[in-house]
Amino acid sequence: MEIRGTTIIGVEKDGKRVVAGDGQVTLGERVIMKATAKKVRRIYNDRVVVGFAGATADAFTLMEKFEKILKKYAGNLTRAAVELAQEWRSDKGARQLDTMMIVADKDSMFIITGVGDVIEPDDGICAIGSGSNYALAAGKALKENTDLSAKEIAEKAMKIAGDICVYTNGNVTIEEV
Repeated sequence: MEIRGTTIIGVEKDGKRVVAGDGQVTLGERVIMKATAKKVRRIYNDRVVVGFAGATADAFTLMEKFEKILKKYAGNLTRAAVELAQEWRSDKGARQLDTMMIVADKDSMFIITGVGDVIEPDDGICAIGSGSNYALAAGKALKENTDLSAKEIAEKAMKIAGDICVYTNGNVTIEEV
């Protein structure tokens, strides 16, 4: 799945988890439709942060489904992430949803994909979307070579991605858990 139009990064450091995303909505490859979209949100009584890349309607559909699963499992993020990935992969309609998500709570952070992946980053840095490789590389370098906080790393990595990726802008939403 190739997702164009956004960058989302997750950073874990010193017991804090941050998810950050830009605000650009791109139509095709030539038109910026909106610069202030909010692709990072809090759910489940503000205890879980979700960042999404891909089709907006698909992302909202999955976010709603994910929150229901979180309620079913009393906020257990790992169990809910696996359940969502299984459901997403096995449901014929859900398989058509064109999105990816980073989810985080105070204890865990995962990338969830529509092909059944639930990926916990080894080093506490993960990214999705069109500028993900730029943000990921910047985040890894900043985490290894600076004393910046998780939030500061996410901010700087998003700035770098926005300076390089034409599908990513500098209007960044950051949520910390």
